[in-house]
Amino acid sequence: MATDTLKSTSGASGASAVRRLLLDNGALTALIALVIAMAALSGDFLTTDNLLNIGVQAAVTAILAFGSTFVIVAAGIDLSVGSVAALSATVLAWMATTQGVPVWIAVIVSIAAGIAVGLVNGVMIAYGKLPPFIATLAMLSVGRGLSLVISQGSPIAFPSSVSHLGDTLGGWLPVPVLVMVVMGLITAVILGRTYIGRSMYAIGGNEEAARLSGLRVKKQKLAIYALSGLFAAAAGIVLASRLSSAQPQAAQGYELDAIAAVVIGGASLAGGTGKASGTLIGALILAVLRNGLNLLSVSAFWQQVVIGVVIALAVLLDTVRRKAGATPVAAGAGTPGNRGKQAATYIIAAVVAAAIVGAMSFLHTGSSSTASKKVGLSLSTLNNPFFVQIKAGAQQEAKKLGVRLTVTDAQNDASQQANQLQNFTSSGLGAIIVNPVDSDAAGPSVRSANKADIPVIGVDRGVNKADTAALVASDNIEGGKLGAKALAEKLGGKGKIVILQGLAGTSASRERGAGFAEGLKAYPGIKVVARQPADFDRTKGLDVMTNLLQAHPDVQGVFAENDEMALGAIKALGSKAGKSVSVIGFDGTPDGLKAVKNGTLYASVAQQPTELGRIAVENALKSAEGKKVEKTVMVPVKVVTAQNVAGFTG
Repeated sequence: MATDTLKSTSGASGASAVRRLLLDNGALTALIALVIAMAALSGDFLTTDNLLNIGVQAAVTAILAFGSTFVIVAAGIDLSVGSVAALSATVLAWMATTQGVPVWIAVIVSIAAGIAVGLVNGVMIAYGKLPPFIATLAMLSVGRGLSLVISQGSPIAFPSSVSHLGDTLGGWLPVPVLVMVVMGLITAVILGRTYIGRSMYAIGGNEEAARLSGLRVKKQKLAIYALSGLFAAAAGIVLASRLSSAQPQAAQGYELDAIAAVVIGGASLAGGTGKASGTLIGALILAVLRNGLNLLSVSAFWQQVVIGVVIALAVLLDTVRRKAGATPVAAGAGTPGNRGKQAATYIIAAVVAAAIVGAMSFLHTGSSSTASKKVGLSLSTLNNPFFVQIKAGAQQEAKKLGVRLTVTDAQNDASQQANQLQNFTSSGLGAIIVNPVDSDAAGPSVRSANKADIPVIGVDRGVNKADTAALVASDNIEGGKLGAKALAEKLGGKGKIVILQGLAGTSASRERGAGFAEGLKAYPGIKVVARQPADFDRTKGLDVMTNLLQAHPDVQGVFAENDEMALGAIKALGSKAGKSVSVIGFDGTPDGLKAVKNGTLYASVAQQPTELGRIAVENALKSAEGKKVEKTVMVPVKVVTAQNVAGFTG
């Protein structure tokens, strides 16, 4: 009986120990569970190339998140890190490439720029008494604006000597992963072994008590936000190195990923808790999730839903852990014995992960026999009817040819598209179709596909400094010229017009604007009274046009670089549209063509996006099967007006 009781007690003790292990390491448990699920669902997940891809894709988020950890532990928030990353990279590229400054000086200045922005944040918060949310939100806008001003809205080539940060060591170990590990170790040392690290926990735990105990809270906050700016600058340099160019619109929304990684890793937004290892795990969870959903061909729209749900569940698990009385995750806290237990936990997790890798790799051996029938399509955005039509045409042709098509949405983020292209490459697809966010930034990822002997088809826009089997496109510059001619002739060769520009930094906006400007040279009587960006968005087109009408009520014509902005302008013009004011759009979307038919939109420069998608898939399959394809397939553009809209199908 005593023996039975002892066994029962031992069993209960063992179960309690396992329960305690899981509760104390909620984020780690979630990561292991996620890896197991993805490995079971996709045979491509646990390949060496794909695991390295996950490390690379987590690197920028992790470095940003390490800097955010300092701020969050001290009960603050920093929403400016994404903009600071873009600003620092732009400063480096502009100085080294455009101004001819030695690269090492440019690197120092770019890092100093990040620190300077952090110090400004710190001054506004510590001495100006602004809430961290408001101060850093303002700096988010300032940083992004300065990046656009310096670059004039266009990507700047990155110095080759710094671009090596985006390469690999020994042909297999990615440098961004090494940088991430180094920055993580620095974060751990600062949090657990330095005076300022202990100050962060004290301020986050109780700022007033910290001040009364003699801590110089204001000066510590300056240092904390300066560290966040420093880490953001480092992340920006790594990101630009991966893309071989500094993108003024890079890292948009990354501040939210960084905060999510910190919170998923066990830190509290109320301050006082958090550690570097937890932040790294949080960043890896986000990277594994995005990578796995790409490999599983989950809809680009559903991916956002799934990621949001998983973030919520991870934080909920952490809440349950805290209520269950699990050990707080304050770096440097606890006895050497506790730190030893934590180390043992990570060792056990590594062993478990290794066992899973081996088992799943064995189970999935030889599962990719029909690779040539698998094609990946990476679109720059699906928040625009034109690209939705490309997707529709591609899916129709894929269904007809029996091709398994995976579609991803880069959300106008060159870095996110680079991640998606890397995922396609590691999946061993038969071919890849890419509609680049930026032609230069897509180059490194497409070169990786070239090395893997995967043919790449460009659609709508080409890829620079890489080999593509074919380019299926219409000519944006020629379309801009046709738009200028149509509008000028409608106005009789003279009049005042305004131009609604697309998203700054995108090749579509640059090319359409350049073509329109070139076309207007033949009509000196046409005067452009205003040019304003509306970001390819209908709502912004409405707002910008409404504002412009206050300054230029006598405007007679509008050229919008896509139909969405044109439709917004029509709404702002009201009864003037199609009567006293002629509006021309670009793309030939269904809503745009409907407006042409109704007479409110004078014309749309149509590109036949459905045909672009169809031809791209057709050529992708031919390339995958080793058949010859034309290097350039031009789909003609045409100006669609009320006279010919009935015969146009898009």
